[in-house]
Amino acid sequence: MASTSTNTMSAPVFFTTQTQYPLPSQKYMIPMTWKRYQLSQLINKALSLTTPVPFDFLVKGEVLRASLSEWCAEHGEETLEIEYIESVMPPQKMSDFPHEDWVSSVSCKVKGYFFTASYDGHIRSFDYSKNVVSTTQVHAAPITSFCTVPKSDDSNPSTYLIATASHDLTGQLTEITLDSSTKAKPLASLHLHTAPISSIASNAAGSHLLTSSWDSLVCLWDTTVPSSDEVPEEINERDRKKRRRIEEESKPKRKAPLIVLKSHTNRVSKVVFGSGTEAYSCGFDSTVRVWNTENGLCTRTISASEKPFLNLAAILEGGILLATSTDRTMTMYDLRVEGLGTTAGSFMHPATPSCIAVGTAGSQQVVTGAYDGVVRLWDLRSTKNAMASFKAWDGTQKVLSVDWQSGIVGVGGEGGLEVWKVGEERV
Repeated sequence: MASTSTNTMSAPVFFTTQTQYPLPSQKYMIPMTWKRYQLSQLINKALSLTTPVPFDFLVKGEVLRASLSEWCAEHGEETLEIEYIESVMPPQKMSDFPHEDWVSSVSCKVKGYFFTASYDGHIRSFDYSKNVVSTTQVHAAPITSFCTVPKSDDSNPSTYLIATASHDLTGQLTEITLDSSTKAKPLASLHLHTAPISSIASNAAGSHLLTSSWDSLVCLWDTTVPSSDEVPEEINERDRKKRRRIEEESKPKRKAPLIVLKSHTNRVSKVVFGSGTEAYSCGFDSTVRVWNTENGLCTRTISASEKPFLNLAAILEGGILLATSTDRTMTMYDLRVEGLGTTAGSFMHPATPSCIAVGTAGSQQVVTGAYDGVVRLWDLRSTKNAMASFKAWDGTQKVLSVDWQSGIVGVGGEGGLEVWKVGEERV
C-alpha cells in the first residue's frame, strides 16, 4: 500500500464518471497529498476543457472532503476507484415572499411563476418580480398539499388546473387564470375522507388524482367535472335556506372516488404516482406501500421498525423511493430488490426531515427540508454527507415544503416562501 506518512508518495487511482466528461480508462498515479481541487484540475487538464468545470469526488460512496492520504489512512485502501461528478455551486438566495400564515406546499413547476398553498386556505401565485399575481381562497381550513394538474388542451396557456387537499376533509379542483382578468373558478370538490387529507398528487397525463389521509385511506379520483353531484350534501334546514340564495352553477360539483385503497393501519402521510398504474404511499404505520391503482390492490409492503414516515418521493427512472421519517433519516428503497436488500441507504439529518424534492430527470441529486430550518442537497451515491446546505429564514423556522425545478429551489414553511438558486438550469 502507498505510504501515507510522506508527502512524496503516490497512489494508483482509477477514475469513473456518469457525466459527459469521461476520461480514458487507465490507471493514474496521484500524489497522496491531493484533495478535491487538485483532482478537479487534473480532470480539466486531461480533457483539455476550454471552460473549467468543477468536480467533486466520491470514494466508496463517500464525498472526498480531505486528502487522499487521510482517506487511505482511515480506510486502508491500496488502489482507489474514484467517481467524479459535477460540483454544485454554493446555493444563493434570490428572493423571499412573506406570508401571513405558514406555507405548507410550494411549486416552481410553472415557468415564470411560483405557487404556494397556505394554512390560511389560500393558493397564491407570484411572478419572478415578486408581484402577487393571484390570491384565491379555496378552503376554509389549512391547505396541506397542492399540485398543478397537466392539461391535454393548451388552448388557454394562462389557465391552470390546481388540485388541493385540506384539513377540512376535502380536496378541490380549481381553475385559475393568470392574465389581466385574473380569476379563479371552483370546479369540483372531493368527498370521502373522514380525517384531514395529507397529500394530493396528479399523474403525468392529468387524468387522475391520488389523495392520502389521516383516516388511513388512499383514494383514486379522475379529474373530470361531473354534471351533477356524485355525493349528496348533508345540510340542515337553516343551511338549506342559505343555499337557495347561492346559484348552483357557482358551487363546485361533489365528486366521489373511483377506488379506495385500503391497507395502511395508521395515518397516511404521502402518496405519489409511479409509472403506468403504479402508485406509492407511506405512513405513520412505519410502512411504504406499492399499489396497483387499476385493481386497487397493495402489491408490496416495505416495513420498518418504529419509523413513522412523513414524506415520499419517487425516482421513476431508477425504481428508487425516498422516504423521510421522524427518526431523522431519509431512507432510500430500491424496488428492483426484494426482501431485506430493499434498503439501499440512509441519510442522517440533525433534525426531522419534513420534505423531499427530486432534481431533473436522470439526476442523482435531491433536496430535503427539515424542522431545523435547513435545506440540504444530497447526491444519492453519497449517504454520509450532504453536498451543500443553506438556512431558510436564517434557520429560525421550520421548513415544510421544497420544490426544485431548473436550478431553482422554492422553500415553504413557517417563514413564508424563499427562493434559492441551486445548481444550473439544464435545457
